[in-house]
Amino acid sequence: MIKTTDDNHPAIQANIQSTQLAAQGDKQAWLALYADDAVLKDPVGTSPLESTGAGHKGKQAIEAFWDMIIGPANIQIEVTQRIISGPKNCAVLQKVTNTMANGKTTQVDMIATYEVNEAGLIIEMCAYWDFDELMAQMS
Repeated sequence: MIKTTDDNHPAIQANIQSTQLAAQGDKQAWLALYADDAVLKDPVGTSPLESTGAGHKGKQAIEAFWDMIIGPANIQIEVTQRIISGPKNCAVLQKVTNTMANGKTTQVDMIATYEVNEAGLIIEMCAYWDFDELMAQMS
């Protein structure tokens, strides 16, 4: 059972739709959830996925992230709790399982935060997870 403070909250809706569309592999619908000037930090901080720590800024960069990470993956996202914070933000506790084309499976515990604008589009998504833990599972 998922603990949720308010399923109708716009940031919660953004998370629900984002996780469903990622698992379904629906790139265009997933991209449509993001504002044109949105920022996606996945993971937050520097990593080989984004070396500056500033995140993937704008739809073109977010689409490139999809093409590199989400598109080729077989992602399953298990949400355990969604917590609202004000009218446009939420935090989500989740576990992401990815079965890759080479047959390896990884699991990462994650806290994702979402901020949406007045239209309910994501303006910032930040995913907190341990990149080194993921790499250790891949070796």
